[in-house]
Amino acid sequence: MGHRHYSITNADSQALNVKLLSISLSNDDADWASVLHSHQFTELFYIIEGEGKFVFRDETFSSVQRGDLIIIPPYTEHTEQSLPEKPLKYYVLAIDGIAFQLKDKQYFTQIFCNFRSNHFIKILFEQMHYEVRSHDYGSDTICQNLLEILTLKIMRSEKVCPVPVTATKMTKECAKIKEYLDANYAKHITLDTLTDLTHMNKYYISHSFAKYTGLSPIQYLNELRLEAACRLLEKTDFSISDIASATGFSSQSYFTQAFHKKHGMTPIKYRQESGKRSAAQP
Repeated sequence: MGHRHYSITNADSQALNVKLLSISLSNDDADWASVLHSHQFTELFYIIEGEGKFVFRDETFSSVQRGDLIIIPPYTEHTEQSLPEKPLKYYVLAIDGIAFQLKDKQYFTQIFCNFRSNHFIKILFEQMHYEVRSHDYGSDTICQNLLEILTLKIMRSEKVCPVPVTATKMTKECAKIKEYLDANYAKHITLDTLTDLTHMNKYYISHSFAKYTGLSPIQYLNELRLEAACRLLEKTDFSISDIASATGFSSQSYFTQAFHKKHGMTPIKYRQESGKRSAAQP
């Protein structure tokens, strides 16, 4: 008789402090009004049927389909849109306690996960949905444990970091600042601009905004600009000077300096490396 014994060391165990707020199973019916909206908590969408796309203010995930998981951080405007002949059906988890952050980012962003060949992810959602409807003894505990397993699976597969965050309602002023920065990052913006926008003093603006986003308004603005610059470097042949201007940087030299600090390479080098990656893809 063969026998193998494996010990558990708990060397990598960590407290995730993630809490399940709700789970739902939704159909994107024809009468659903698709409009941009946001929530004060993290959402996990898992597609089980249909095809469509997820639209954000600055990005679109096209061709989402069965087995895809979309992570939407708090206060991120989004909407889902089905193909007319293939309406989307999906589970939605609302979770509190954490948001997910890509390892090369300093702020929360939407994340697309391809779990089309991982049937276990679907089982986790199905079991949570079953337990939350059953109201049997221990259902809440089972759901919580299943959520922690799902969180660890996402972390392992997508190389993302869970960052503590609480679904505390963002103030109206901070939400207004975030919406303004998201839509106008290419413009000349200073703290004085935001002071005029909200009629708040500079210290309160910086302190309050950082409380909800982890970054000051100017840090958040620069991250938006650098992210937009990456997309332009990858998808266009615009000059470096034109990209610096189009994304709101005051000069090409400042843009290059900020880009190098963020990515460890110049914009030109980034474009070259991006071209190599694209050429290597089948």
